[in-house]
Amino acid sequence: MAKYRIAWLPGDGVGKEVMEAARLVLDKLQLDAQYIHGDIGWDFWISEANALPDRTIKLLGETDCALFGAITSKPKDEADKELAPQLRGKGHSYFSPIVRLRQELNLHTNQRPCKAYKGNPLNYRDDIDLVVFRENTEGMYGGVEFFPLPQSVFDALCVHPKMKKFGENPLSEIALSTRIMTKKGCESINRQAFEFARKFKRRSVTVVDKPNVLRETGGLMIKAARNVAKDYPEIPLWETNIDAQCMWLIKNPNNYDVLVAENMFGDILSDLCAQLVGGLGFACAGNIGDNYAVFEPTHGSAPKYAGMYKVNPIATILSAKMMLDWLGEVDKGARLENAVAEVISEGKVRTYDMDGKATTIDMAKAIAEKV
Repeated sequence: MAKYRIAWLPGDGVGKEVMEAARLVLDKLQLDAQYIHGDIGWDFWISEANALPDRTIKLLGETDCALFGAITSKPKDEADKELAPQLRGKGHSYFSPIVRLRQELNLHTNQRPCKAYKGNPLNYRDDIDLVVFRENTEGMYGGVEFFPLPQSVFDALCVHPKMKKFGENPLSEIALSTRIMTKKGCESINRQAFEFARKFKRRSVTVVDKPNVLRETGGLMIKAARNVAKDYPEIPLWETNIDAQCMWLIKNPNNYDVLVAENMFGDILSDLCAQLVGGLGFACAGNIGDNYAVFEPTHGSAPKYAGMYKVNPIATILSAKMMLDWLGEVDKGARLENAVAEVISEGKVRTYDMDGKATTIDMAKAIAEKV
């Protein structure tokens, strides 16, 4: 019996290709694992009105962790149009399966390393090494939305005087997305960031929000950061606004080390940080809970490239490195990262985003050889 049972979730589009590449490297590392396929993605939305079938949720409960490729995601109206004819008009509503995974499995911490590897022609600077901690289950991505706005919800919100002006519009023309944050959620993500900073001797933690405008939710996040910071007196806590932080990351990226934010702001920050180190082809992520984790590249399914084996698999391969570390296979994780760094440094094998001609599989084979 294998030491680990890993849910294998290729998804769709280029997800299948980058996962094939990751498997080449994991097999070369001889990880003692059984990889169990799980259904997820756009094809299952079209045919079953469920992009994350219940059988896949069951599979996750029977495995140690999951590696995930990429999925296609479209706005509500487009998603409805692509449903199989027999499923239309039956009240089905598309909801991102990766967001659902995070919420149902309480994968509260999204960790996104953004590290520049020397020799990458796409680096903004060669010495950038940032890590974004993003709260993963609350905030603007909590999924509590309304359109049209129900009368009962409008009436309840009218306890706030600024809500009443919106009643001048027909409720059928009002959409509402909520930003719900809890003290527990804010304290948890800040503690994860500080624990990481302490363990790896990072210089500082920067909490990023917009409390001067989002006074209640942003204020809660800042208060939580200050409260948690008291337990880590050796680590400076910095506080910045999301808009200013984006500017400062371009101007002085090396001033920052560990960044922590709520769901949407963390999403924005991590994409910006990814571009500083070469783009989404190098951006890996871990969705981590108390007892389970799902690892993934942060890029989408890039349907226009599907079947071409063109995209850079390094983000997925580095996600596999995060998975190895989480499983306790730290030596294998280090060997994998060193192999990635060596291939990038040599510059002999480069995918199209790096102005090269190597295929997805060419890159994976080159990394596997270095392992």
